[in-house]
Amino acid sequence: MKFVTAHVGSDVFVGVVHEQKIVHLSKADETMPHTMIECIELGESFIEKVQRVLERVRPEWTYALHDVQLLAPIPRPTKNIFCIGKNYADHAQEMGGAADRENIIVFSKAPTTVIGHEAAILRHADVTDQLDYEGELAIVIGKKGKAIPKEQALDYVFGYTIINDVTARDLQERHKQYLLGKSLDTSCPMGPWIVHRSAIAEPHALHIQTKVNGEVRQSATTSQLIFDIPTMIATLSKGMTLESGDIIATGTPAGVGKGMNPPRFLQSGDVIEITIDQIGTLRNRVQ
Repeated sequence: MKFVTAHVGSDVFVGVVHEQKIVHLSKADETMPHTMIECIELGESFIEKVQRVLERVRPEWTYALHDVQLLAPIPRPTKNIFCIGKNYADHAQEMGGAADRENIIVFSKAPTTVIGHEAAILRHADVTDQLDYEGELAIVIGKKGKAIPKEQALDYVFGYTIINDVTARDLQERHKQYLLGKSLDTSCPMGPWIVHRSAIAEPHALHIQTKVNGEVRQSATTSQLIFDIPTMIATLSKGMTLESGDIIATGTPAGVGKGMNPPRFLQSGDVIEITIDQIGTLRNRVQ
């Protein structure tokens, strides 16, 4: 199942992709919540409701994909997005350092960074000269948990999506901390949807590719992650409660603009496409 938050006219709704169309879930079942986080909080009862809807889809509940605007699946997260730094060894190397294989690097992006598929990334030329891209697999947490054991961690996953961890490299370096360089408005494209965990049997065997203006810049598989998904969830939850709708960006592979010789940063008009197996393609243009 692929779940979306979509916009048609004045109506913002949660939908599910079905036979190349989007089913408006609250039209199909008036007991459905109206936000993605509320749907996720229902747990398995939400999935059961959706399955019943898909067994009796009516045309008046559906839209063609080209007739809706896809927002980020979770347009306004309730807390910062958790991000894992230098989680691919080759990316750590291209950034001038060795990967830490004992301790996870964790930083965050503000909720105001989030935009959807095909939305414009602001160039922020008055703030940064070094705007960069980072294609990443993201985890969406499905239920509240604290001190989650690694062997149970995947049970806490609702699904997976794609994030472009857009970064102002000069701000990141100048302030000696990641938050400002990672939290410019529009610097977290997300989408185009959340794929439910049941559709991805092995999240550690997904190919991830990033293109800029059609040129392949990043190409890797999630098998190359230094810290796997259970380790990330277990580490984050040791002393902190994870909640439904929390988002974890798992890190980016080599091939970012900063790592090139000479560096190649994003400019107005550039189109970034991030494709991950079994999920889809997230596309955004720099304004």
